Amino acid sequence: MRHRITALAAALAAATTALAACGSGSLEASGDLDSSKLTIYSAQHKNLTEAWGQKFQDETGIKVQVRYGNDSSMGAQLVEEGTSSPADVFLTENSPAMTTVQRAGLLAPVDPATVAQVEPQYVPSSNDWVGIAARSTVLVYNPSKISEAELPASLMDLADPKYAGKWGAAAGGADFQAIVSAVLAQEGEQKTEAWLKALKSNAKVYQNNIATMKAVNAGQSAMGVIYHYYWYRDQSLDKASSGNTKLHYFKNEDPGAFVSLSGGGVLKSSKHAADAQKFLAFVTSKAGQDILRTTKVKEYAVGKGAESDAALPPLASLEAPKIDPFTLNGPKVIQLMTQAGLL
Repeated sequence: MRHRITALAAALAAATTALAACGSGSLEASGDLDSSKLTIYSAQHKNLTEAWGQKFQDETGIKVQVRYGNDSSMGAQLVEEGTSSPADVFLTENSPAMTTVQRAGLLAPVDPATVAQVEPQYVPSSNDWVGIAARSTVLVYNPSKISEAELPASLMDLADPKYAGKWGAAAGGADFQAIVSAVLAQEGEQKTEAWLKALKSNAKVYQNNIATMKAVNAGQSAMGVIYHYYWYRDQSLDKASSGNTKLHYFKNEDPGAFVSLSGGGVLKSSKHAADAQKFLAFVTSKAGQDILRTTKVKEYAVGKGAESDAALPPLASLEAPKIDPFTLNGPKVIQLMTQAGLL
């Protein structure tokens, strides 16, 4: 297991170097980290992280630097670094990576005042980290390939042989793995294994959510499992990747209505713990949550009193399943998906 984590850490380091070489973000760390600055390890989208970090830096005078990676590899990086990590704050796209770091005992409790700024359903029961944004699972479909009446009633119905060859997903990505973690939490291991087996034999596997949506738009697949904001972003632009598609919301607390939390946490080993807590307080504040709307990222705000982008259906209308993000088991999902031949 240690070899696997080390390999992931090495891959993350290589990816970070590549990002630093081509990135233009003013806060992105390149080369050695500056120990005098607040260091954020971020698996969130760069434009959102930059907006949060720059606004916080401008308002507080606290200097910020960001190291980027993806959810699973950055979580593994933090576990590998342990108490020697230079990170002060960890931001994720999905909660399983944050839970991995938490279970390794590496997170400090979030200040109660910060927790109180977030709607209670978007805070894990442990209070060791906090929700900072949310994204909904949706089914994107091409009406020229499948009618609304023919759509599955549940995400689990995609395992039915009648949908073989008609749907796809980015099975290797952290987003889809988070969705599978919700299936596991709600349906149990046996049903999850059967569903993954059907995915392996019946579905098309794409590189990421955008590739999945493009394939549906082009009619290469009738349907695809993605997160909502990819579709809404494209719809707000030229609709080049979504113009031929529509969205289907499963609702009814179905696993396919899963709302995934992006998380924010402070590392116990932080050398700038007070500043790290201030940053998390800012991100979850009204001003920090408003950035989700004003930067057009199309992710949901989760702070009390914060408004999401007006184009999005209200979170409350999605009828998402009630799942404690602390219970999502990322390592078990990776094990099951590996056994199914998907990873």
